[in-house]
Amino acid sequence: MNQPNIIVFMTDHQRGDTILTHSPVHTPNIDRFRKHAVAFSNAWCPSPHCCPSRASFFSGLYPSQHGVWNNVNVGNALSHRPFDTVRLFSQDLKEAGYRLYFSGKWHVSAENGPDAYGFETLFHPVRYQRYPHCPDVRDWHTYRSGGPMDRGDEERTPGRVVRAGYPPYVQYGIDETPYQDERVVQAAVEKLAQVGTDAPFFLFVGPLGPHDPYFVPQRFLDLYDADDIELPENFDDPMDDKPALYRRTKERYAQLSREEHRESLRHFYAFCSYEDELFGRILDQVEARGMMENTLILYVSDHGDYMGSHGLWAKGLPCFREAYHICSLAGGGVVKNGGREDSHRLSLADWAPTFLELAGAPPRPMAGRSLAPLLRDEPADGWREESYTQSNGNEIYGIQRAVWNDKWKYVFNTFDYDELYDLENDPGETHNLLHGTADFNIAASPYGQTVRQMCRKLWQFACEHQDNCVNPYIMTALAPFGPGILTQPEKENEHAEYERNP
Repeated sequence: MNQPNIIVFMTDHQRGDTILTHSPVHTPNIDRFRKHAVAFSNAWCPSPHCCPSRASFFSGLYPSQHGVWNNVNVGNALSHRPFDTVRLFSQDLKEAGYRLYFSGKWHVSAENGPDAYGFETLFHPVRYQRYPHCPDVRDWHTYRSGGPMDRGDEERTPGRVVRAGYPPYVQYGIDETPYQDERVVQAAVEKLAQVGTDAPFFLFVGPLGPHDPYFVPQRFLDLYDADDIELPENFDDPMDDKPALYRRTKERYAQLSREEHRESLRHFYAFCSYEDELFGRILDQVEARGMMENTLILYVSDHGDYMGSHGLWAKGLPCFREAYHICSLAGGGVVKNGGREDSHRLSLADWAPTFLELAGAPPRPMAGRSLAPLLRDEPADGWREESYTQSNGNEIYGIQRAVWNDKWKYVFNTFDYDELYDLENDPGETHNLLHGTADFNIAASPYGQTVRQMCRKLWQFACEHQDNCVNPYIMTALAPFGPGILTQPEKENEHAEYERNP
């Protein structure tokens, strides 16, 4: 079997619709690549955080299986690395004869780097060298050192969020070399210029943009007119019918005016355009070496960014689609009938088994499913109809699970009441159909059968993926329908009631 080279370009915090054809973002390199690629428009990550999602990408497993739940670099992390029994796809590729190269952001383990999993590290950026938006405070050094802190009584400048006693947070600005991303890509380009053809290679390129804060080169900001930037349709969602944590998170940005929110969006667009230029350098080198026909190139992101939806930015526990929708654009010689859009429901965990199949490596049990048939534009019978999330919070813990399909989205929150959205009639997720309905009344409500069916799916997924959030104790058993419904026969006409719009 001819083993293809594989190049992964994974951005950080980039929402999937920023690279689709209807996007207002200026991405000339992605546009030229899309003509020879397949764009997966229905792709999702399992968790709205860097570390659990990246661990899922590399392992093909969900957080309950690989053990990474939040930022592995902070002092109160639930875990600092994947379980010792977890194997990453890179280890399989190495055994299959691949040379492995890594440049950029890792964020899978705080204790072991990419080299522990078979990679040669080309360049590893210093994550927090210039942007202390997420400092490691496990020893309180950030505060005890007397570094810069907002006092709370200082005059606020545009884009700045004043937080008494916290490090300064500025939402956007100008930086000609943000996050050392140019060095990340340059190291990868240099390796592409040197790599031999006697063995297949896997190259991971991990820039840190367009992660917040959105500091970008001026020339990319100049591509966008602030007057042309429109805020999302659900920007003004008061979220009165949603968990209180959602509203409290939104309040972090309450100091920003509508103009500042538009500037934030303008800078985010510019950041995506900057990453597009860097991606173009990879494409140029691949084309210069004549490698395209025997290479799979994947442009993907670890999770999305709210981008002002519901008045939110960045990512976090609110379970809105914007934080979960990811980029997933694959092209090269492996892909047949390029220029198409594919609407199959993808998980970030699907890429690990895909790489194994393409490399001719032995398959092994994973939560993900190989996308090889979709890359070849072949039928994929029995494909999944639902997406699932697993989050135990970021550094502010809160167990949250969700399941959704084309019609319904159900969110189980252990820290507040649950959510149900009719995605066909409310794609912006602005109306929580369970608001005001106590758990013990849900079964008798117009949406009782729908919630029961979604809970059944959620618990079945939890059972299959070793997700032990099933404690039956009265103070923790908070779902309206517990896992015991899996052993109960379905009620008569329950499926028909679920499919019908109440």
